[in-house]
Amino acid sequence: MSAPLASSKLDRRKLILAGATALTGAAGIGVAATLAKRYGLTPPDHQGIYNIGETLTYASQRILMARHPLAREFSAREISRVSPVKGKPPETETYHRLADASFKGWTLGISGLVARPAAFSLDDLKRFPVSSQITLHACEEGWSYIAQWQGVSLPYLLNRVGVTNKARYVVFYCYDGWWGSIDMDDAWHPQTMMALAMNGQDLSIGHGAPVRLRVARQMGYKSYKYIARMELVDDLKKIGGGLPDFSVGRKYAWYAGI
Repeated sequence: MSAPLASSKLDRRKLILAGATALTGAAGIGVAATLAKRYGLTPPDHQGIYNIGETLTYASQRILMARHPLAREFSAREISRVSPVKGKPPETETYHRLADASFKGWTLGISGLVARPAAFSLDDLKRFPVSSQITLHACEEGWSYIAQWQGVSLPYLLNRVGVTNKARYVVFYCYDGWWGSIDMDDAWHPQTMMALAMNGQDLSIGHGAPVRLRVARQMGYKSYKYIARMELVDDLKKIGGGLPDFSVGRKYAWYAGI
């Protein structure tokens, strides 16, 4: 299936009213939160009125970007000379065995709410149409860099497996113990990709080999590295002990739009 427009879910008049009401104080904020929930505009880490900032940020981003505007792209001459690496590579025996074999035995499994579950090898992914972008990787800790990313468009893969109408999130499980998720708006976004290469070279282990998610419209910690498999789900309550993202347990927001 192709990506639905988020705007089809929204009553513009009611949303404008909710925004105006939210400016009137605590009561207005409560009304805005209620309307956000009604229209499916609450992030999975929201905690009601006590965490209203996350809800209003997510809801306003989804309203403003309902037609999938693109993140800024740069020219080749603007690519950063240094691309910092954060974190250690996976220490599991499985990952080391795959890395030693140049990831020949690795597959990207896609399961859950799909019509055609599949497992794609690295060679499979390299045979698919190439998606390329030069975008900013923005780190929440202050360091950032511009890089060229090449890989497979995530919407292309989703169309290959046939996402059902019940799917609301894509969950990513990683070899370093991380897990995370994005909603279908970001999953269907034309710049969201499964990156195989950076700056013309296969991904290094430090940058997430063999494949990492690249979400150009969110902070860098949402571009998960060392991906093992993906799952399409309608609810995140049973994922990761109830946490929709590993980073939420470390006090980061689930939604990190930029």
